[in-house]
Amino acid sequence: MADWDDRTRQGFGSVPRAGGDVASRTTYDAGLRKYMLSIYNYMTSGVLLTGIVALLTAQSGLAYTFASGPLMWIVALSPLAIVFAMSFGAQKFSQGTLQLMFWGFAFLMGLSLSTIFLVYTGGSIAATFFATAGAFAGLSLFGYTTKKDLSAWGSFLIMGVIGIVIAMVINIFLQSAALELAVSILGVLIFAGLTAYDTQRLKNDYQRLRGTSWEGKSIILGALSLYLDFINMFLFLLRFMGAARE
Repeated sequence: MADWDDRTRQGFGSVPRAGGDVASRTTYDAGLRKYMLSIYNYMTSGVLLTGIVALLTAQSGLAYTFASGPLMWIVALSPLAIVFAMSFGAQKFSQGTLQLMFWGFAFLMGLSLSTIFLVYTGGSIAATFFATAGAFAGLSLFGYTTKKDLSAWGSFLIMGVIGIVIAMVINIFLQSAALELAVSILGVLIFAGLTAYDTQRLKNDYQRLRGTSWEGKSIILGALSLYLDFINMFLFLLRFMGAARE
């Protein structure tokens, strides 16, 4: 944080003091790149684990057991419980425990998402996955490089998430095709915005967390945030791009 404060007081057009500020900024940039790369590595590995588990579970026929009955609720709610535990109990858990929880979460999500292979064709799922990956990469790059402050998006996007969750619950009873379409469109837009917002937030978090005991934990929690953005954007996009199985 001090590196950037000192640079601001100098003025962006001024010449840095010989050696010191240039070396300090170089070190900061290298640390930031390593920090963000660690987040992306965790996030990507988590998504791949989920995809592999989902595919193998579907091929084995176990997905049918998760599509209905008591196991459906256990598999569906267990990942949510882990997310809440990681988010609200991070101070109590060690970095190693958070890592295990993250991999457990990704595995359970794979079991839960295996049921999409019962609804959509494998080709359309793959096409949607790669489309999501491309969109995610572009949106995350925007969030990382933009000079625009995206912090004001946070409250608006979180309210949007709450709104679509409420709308989805209501539509369980209404079964409205129009409402489902609206929720799907808003879902894609909201999680697209969250991808850019979370990327910038994580980048800014490095300024205050680097060198602290929280830096390692924040990498895992950051990967969890981006993972959730990716998976939710994928699921909402699948409603448009997914071809139903015959």
